[in-house]
Amino acid sequence: MAERGCPLEAVPLPAEVRESLAELDLELSEGDITQKGYEKKRAKLLARYVPLIQGVDPSLQAENRLPGPSQTTASAPKQQKPRPSSTRDERFRSDVHTEAVQAALAKYKERKMPMPSKRRSVLTHTSVEACTPPDTSSASEDEGSLRRPGPRASAPLQSWPSVEPWLDPAPQGSSTSSSASSTSSHPGGQPAAALAGPAALARLDLRPAPPDVTTGLLQQQQLGYRERPQLASVRGVPRGCRGSVLETAGGVPVSSRVSSKIQQLLNTLKRPKRPPLKEFFVDDFEELLEVQQPDPNQPKPEGSQMAVLKGEPLAVGTAWPPSLLAALQQWGTTQPKAPCLTALDTAGKAACTLTYGKLWSRSLKVAYTLLNKLTSKNEPLLKPGDRVALVFPNSDPVMFAVGFYGCLLAELVPVPVEVPLTRKDAGSQQVGFLLGSCGVALALTTDACQKGLPKAQTGEVATFKGWPPLAWLVIDGKHLTKPPKDWHPSAQDVGAGTAYIEYKTSKEGSTVGVAVSHASLLAQCRALTQACGYSEAETLTNVLDFKRDAGLWHGVLTSILNRMHVVSVPYALMKANPLSWIQKVCAYKARAALVKSRDMHWSLLAQRGQRDVSLSSLRLLIVADGANPWSISSCDAFLNVFQARGLRPEVICPCASSPEALTVAIRRPPELGGPPPRRAVLSMSGLSHGVIRVDVEEKLSVLTVQDVGQVMPGADLCVVKPEGPPHLCKTDEVGEICVGSGATATAYYGLPGITKTVFETVPVTTGGAPVSNRPFTRTGLLGFIGPDNLVFVVGKLDGLMVVGVRRHNADDVVATALAVEPMKFVYRGRIAVFSVTVLHDDRIVLVAEQRPDASEEDSFQWMSRVLQAIDSIHQVGVYCLALVPANTLPKAPLGGIHVSETKQRFLEGMLHPCNVLMCPHTCVTNLPKPRQKQPEVGPASMIVGNLVAGKRIAQASGRELSHLEDSDQAKKFLFLPDVLQWRAHTTPEHPLFLLLSAKGTVTSTATCVQLHKKAERVAAALVEKARLSAGAHVALVYPPGVDLIAAFYGCLYCGCVPVTVRPPHPQNLATTLPTVKMIVEVSKSVCVLTTQAITRLLKSKEAAAAVDVRTWPTILDTDDTPKKKVASVFRPPSPDALAYLDFSVSTTGILAGVKMSHAATSALCRSIKLQCELYPSRRIAICLDPYCGLGFALWCLCSVYSGHQSVLVPPPELETNVSLWLWAVSQYKARVTFCSYSVMEMCARGLGAQTAVLRTKGVSLSCVRTCMVVAEERPRIALTQSFSKLFGDLGLPARAVSTTFGCRVNVAICLQGTAGPDPTTVYVDMRALRHDRVRLVERGSPHSLPLTESGKILPGVKVIIAHAETRGPLGDSHLGEIWVSSPHNATGYYTVYGEEGLHADHFSARLSFGDTQTVWARTGFLGFLRRTELTDASGERHDALYVVGSLEETLELRGMRYHPIDIETSVTRAHRSIAECAVFTWTNLLVVVVELDGLEQDALDLVALVTNVVLEEHHLVVGVVVVVDPGVIPINSRGEKQRMHLRDGFLADQLDPIYVAYNM
Repeated sequence: MAERGCPLEAVPLPAEVRESLAELDLELSEGDITQKGYEKKRAKLLARYVPLIQGVDPSLQAENRLPGPSQTTASAPKQQKPRPSSTRDERFRSDVHTEAVQAALAKYKERKMPMPSKRRSVLTHTSVEACTPPDTSSASEDEGSLRRPGPRASAPLQSWPSVEPWLDPAPQGSSTSSSASSTSSHPGGQPAAALAGPAALARLDLRPAPPDVTTGLLQQQQLGYRERPQLASVRGVPRGCRGSVLETAGGVPVSSRVSSKIQQLLNTLKRPKRPPLKEFFVDDFEELLEVQQPDPNQPKPEGSQMAVLKGEPLAVGTAWPPSLLAALQQWGTTQPKAPCLTALDTAGKAACTLTYGKLWSRSLKVAYTLLNKLTSKNEPLLKPGDRVALVFPNSDPVMFAVGFYGCLLAELVPVPVEVPLTRKDAGSQQVGFLLGSCGVALALTTDACQKGLPKAQTGEVATFKGWPPLAWLVIDGKHLTKPPKDWHPSAQDVGAGTAYIEYKTSKEGSTVGVAVSHASLLAQCRALTQACGYSEAETLTNVLDFKRDAGLWHGVLTSILNRMHVVSVPYALMKANPLSWIQKVCAYKARAALVKSRDMHWSLLAQRGQRDVSLSSLRLLIVADGANPWSISSCDAFLNVFQARGLRPEVICPCASSPEALTVAIRRPPELGGPPPRRAVLSMSGLSHGVIRVDVEEKLSVLTVQDVGQVMPGADLCVVKPEGPPHLCKTDEVGEICVGSGATATAYYGLPGITKTVFETVPVTTGGAPVSNRPFTRTGLLGFIGPDNLVFVVGKLDGLMVVGVRRHNADDVVATALAVEPMKFVYRGRIAVFSVTVLHDDRIVLVAEQRPDASEEDSFQWMSRVLQAIDSIHQVGVYCLALVPANTLPKAPLGGIHVSETKQRFLEGMLHPCNVLMCPHTCVTNLPKPRQKQPEVGPASMIVGNLVAGKRIAQASGRELSHLEDSDQAKKFLFLPDVLQWRAHTTPEHPLFLLLSAKGTVTSTATCVQLHKKAERVAAALVEKARLSAGAHVALVYPPGVDLIAAFYGCLYCGCVPVTVRPPHPQNLATTLPTVKMIVEVSKSVCVLTTQAITRLLKSKEAAAAVDVRTWPTILDTDDTPKKKVASVFRPPSPDALAYLDFSVSTTGILAGVKMSHAATSALCRSIKLQCELYPSRRIAICLDPYCGLGFALWCLCSVYSGHQSVLVPPPELETNVSLWLWAVSQYKARVTFCSYSVMEMCARGLGAQTAVLRTKGVSLSCVRTCMVVAEERPRIALTQSFSKLFGDLGLPARAVSTTFGCRVNVAICLQGTAGPDPTTVYVDMRALRHDRVRLVERGSPHSLPLTESGKILPGVKVIIAHAETRGPLGDSHLGEIWVSSPHNATGYYTVYGEEGLHADHFSARLSFGDTQTVWARTGFLGFLRRTELTDASGERHDALYVVGSLEETLELRGMRYHPIDIETSVTRAHRSIAECAVFTWTNLLVVVVELDGLEQDALDLVALVTNVVLEEHHLVVGVVVVVDPGVIPINSRGEKQRMHLRDGFLADQLDPIYVAYNM
């Protein structure tokens, strides 16, 4: 074949030009140079020889003529660039496989999938090129050894035409997803029969109709909006309109980009999933996880039981030296000049050659020094049998051999490890753990290596992470002592003692030491000598790592036994000159070579132009990773090229080895007369069921494997089932290969338990009889025995992923991924595949490095294709596909990706991918069945059931009011205005209010008489200026302060109905002003009372941009009202007359106003007064918003009613001075204080670390009897507990903090108060809650959720738990809706539309059974009552009320009821960078929004962790993960998340997210 790029035959090129061209080719294939740069340099080199090169070379077209369709493509414009003929990605290359992948992809109709959206800044990932030296690697830990089989001869040499033609180009111009491809697992349409073959068609047709993911959409919408449909919605207010805001399709503007992506996601998810599964296993409660049943049609093994395979006996008559050290002594003294080891430098020159004489004398020196010259406290440092670390670079085999044999001579156990280059190398921590567990205290190294190690300040070698403290000994000549003439080591190197320990990294990343005994070591050397036919003084070229595995066994141990000469080619030289090993074979006329398939592959890339190499001297080319099924293509391709250079086909000898069994099998060289080599073409689907089926019809998914020769001399070999007891497999079954021989390793050092299972396995027949009296060693290799008793290996247990009932090999999945356009996209073929356990099954994760120049579009397209290809060829879904920037995956010491470290980073959220695609919908098929709602048990049966079970009906009440009247005052004044006048008359100078500023100074105060006079002025202004008559509604738009209170009483004085409204935020008028306007309009206010500053704001130019300022009602500024009185204070005609309106926006975004009558207002004040024991002499501190609910009542009503002094702390002031509230509590010695969750959180976050500073400023909280959090939600235990702990230092009593509970129908149902038992906490099973059941469990049990009582039920309040649908009463500890009856219930909703009828039952519900007379109000909250062992003030047993959550907020998913807070708590725990989280559903998809408190680059780490935790803990599949900046999740003044606002913002594309991942 012509040298690429020029007709060589016409113009012979000089050698140096050829070399430069080869280097250039390698650079291009490495990705170290762009295509453009490559062409430029190449043209320059060839300019003198080919005058007319114009970017295209004539020979390229000739080379491109592939059979079939590609001839047409070769001349297409796409092809005009000379493609690099092959890259390192080609390692996995096989025409068959690539064609299979192409055919599989062609089957899929290109379909739209939502592409993840990403903020621009996240895209500019810093490439690590700058700091990481480029190296080659791949997914397998075997240093990139994977290669794909290829029957077509010259595969790796042909310039492949572009892979484009078989993909339909994406339709352009799509606004949503720029990639046209589908990811889910099954084709929507029928595939072309011609491509798929009948089997594939049959497989697809068997699928039943898919479950529709959007079912439940209609019910959900009706449920979701059933509660209060006609209330004006505040959602979408930013648009400045009202009414039907954003309500298309339940709240989405049709144009929204987000919603179209969600629509695409739904369309993708509607496609068929894998067949539904039948049976269950119980997951320790009623949530049944589906357990996958074997498919009745799956292939089953049919062969007979295998027989144990016996190797030929070890040769007896040979005059072996009695031990390895005896051999060394013999050669060292009789043949001292014979060369033993040649080390090469990076230029390929021989740096030094060690002779047998030198090796013997230097080893003696090392042994003598170790035994006699090292002391600590006059004791010898080492005793025989101690372990010593050998830390030698990969370029110094000579010093390694000296150190290794020196240890053996001194009866020490060498433990070779990698040189730690930095303090935190990948996997270095585990190596340190191994050294520690082996008790290593000394490390041997070379001078040069010691100088290069990281140093501490003292100049000593630094201690590496996880390493034990080590003494370092340099063994270069000048540091050693020459032993006296008469000194001889007493080494006994025979028998069962450990000779050396080799490290091995397991699948999980832990490192274990495999101990090899002296006897095994000798047996292994003898067996290798016999199997390979080694003879004295042969030359062996070794490219492998000489510290472990075959590189050590052949190149350091067996070679000494046979006085061979080993030429060691270091990894660094192979990277610089991949041909070096072939040149050395040539130069030294080596008879044997030891390589990996990667080395053969590399040399193919560089061999062009090297006409002078010859491999005719080789009689043995050992392929050390022959056990890797993908090695066959390298062997074929290599033979193909080098047959012309003297390589004989029978010379290639693949072998299989494992750290535990050492060499398992090896193909014999021809002169030893082994059977001819074989290969098998196996069905991949058969293999996944553990069955061998030779693939006859050319199916898509096949694996071609070559034999790894015969069993070793003197060894027995059998194949056993990988799981369970070691039963022998049938002849057509894949199992784990076991070896029984004296030449295997003996133990995992220091781990007797797993040593027994691995090294002392006794295989048994199906009848249970042991097959041999000697134990076997498990090799960790999966395979079978083929014809001629040849051993075949199809994978490793370490790379095995069991998904459902099928087994997949990580390497096979890597090969499939690389066959999808490898050149374009994956950087140097670096792909890692591993599995993680989520929800009781293995889930496949694929991580790849993408080229630095890859666009978003490329990466997404590649990801979708990989998913399709893997699904098609392996019939398995990929759970997560992550792309990381080039050069960021952790590397194994000699190239290759460190898979276990990659997995660790993935699970810890430290992988920092730049693209992620999760497919939980496709992969997770074992979710519990959706809950079918059972027909409800009728209310009557419920009561009977409870009576039979001896359960009381859940009903509780606060103290009776009638005998609690402390004076006739309560009877005398039904109306608050009367109370204020009475106080102004009897105690005019008694202070009621103190308002504090951020600095802690008192900005305004009000005594009884001052408040009364201010109120009179306001009333006069309303009557005279605004001409208002009684009953008119007035909006009070004030900042928190005394003016607000005065304006409120002013309205009552003249009979107007006040409506308190939070003023708009001057910096954020666009979103806050429309809400103000809306409340003013909905409440039908005819006048707005406010301050001068706010008046200006309401009429400003900025306000005009947000609302129509011309439609404001009369605006009165009360800053300078004239000193006038009203003629008479208005007296309401009856106690049921309307006193005020209380408007607030619920967390679901609905604006609701409730009507409070005068009677209810007074009753509310009376209940609070009794519960908190409030008297005129008391002081309480309030840090709440005064606009609605209990906050308003405490701020404006209670002080006037009870006469106590209120210290008012406006929450906005805390933004400038966080400690203001606690300082005020301490300063004014408040016994009782109220705050909101947001205030508590601000204090916990802002002051947590400053308690000492506060103490020095004199802040003490020991005066507090009770600190209550005013809330309308489930108590936040974690926050209240951490607050108590933090400020316990300042004297806050441990039992002081409690919560209150109120809602729209009754603003104060529970308040802890000052008397009564402490709040109790119970633990309930979270999974039972989803089924609307309460199941009490112990603290700390799995799935337990702590719930604490929401304070004590107020006097006069009765509570019952009723079934939300049937309205029947429920029993004690049953979950239902909380209903309340009390004199201070609100009297109804106040709405614009007057459709009170729809919601009448919220305020006037009756039970359907039992006590049907009492009128109750429905709170809309789920909860339960539980009688406790405690007694309350009246001596009765105390009934505790537990609030679980708002019905409106709950998510109905899979037939179960979820509370958003539970999912959010799990998510917040998933990663330390998640600051806050909110969830909502959209068209039955669960959307999780997380705030990232960290670098934007880390945003994508969260996607997989969030998906995992929600699956594991809640059995839900997350549909969309949205990562946003801190502070994006809207929170109202009570500290509650506004999830519906968030949803609308997301759907209207207003969140500016960092990343949005659409899970497939």
